[in-house]
Amino acid sequence: MLGKILLTVSATALIFASPMADYNHTHIFNPRWPPHAKFHTGQTITLSIALGLMTLFLTYRPDLASTSPRDAQILRKESLKLAAFTGSIYWLAGLAAYFFPGADGLDPEFGGPGFPQGPVFGGLGFCALLGGWLG
Repeated sequence: MLGKILLTVSATALIFASPMADYNHTHIFNPRWPPHAKFHTGQTITLSIALGLMTLFLTYRPDLASTSPRDAQILRKESLKLAAFTGSIYWLAGLAAYFFPGADGLDPEFGGPGFPQGPVFGGLGFCALLGGWLG
């Protein structure tokens, strides 16, 4: 059960927290951002929501009634492995993004340079991976 709770924490953050962090004056409504940067912000928000929804689906996927108990157990285990992937990949990509040339976690007008997202991304990615492993 702890595995499912950890996966749910990661999925919930993907669905709600990530879009809230980008759909504001620092990102999508930032007048200094060019249209192409806003395009990628929209892409990121959409990806975050889709991964969160898929993580929840895989975490709580009902067993197929027509499968044997053994097959149902295999299906549950495989679903949790996939949920660990979908629940962690956004957070891991966020950690990797910091290392791209010229990238930073904060723009100068909002207190940058800095990477305050690092611990959050690392913690939520860990939740998903640990949740999949425990499940």
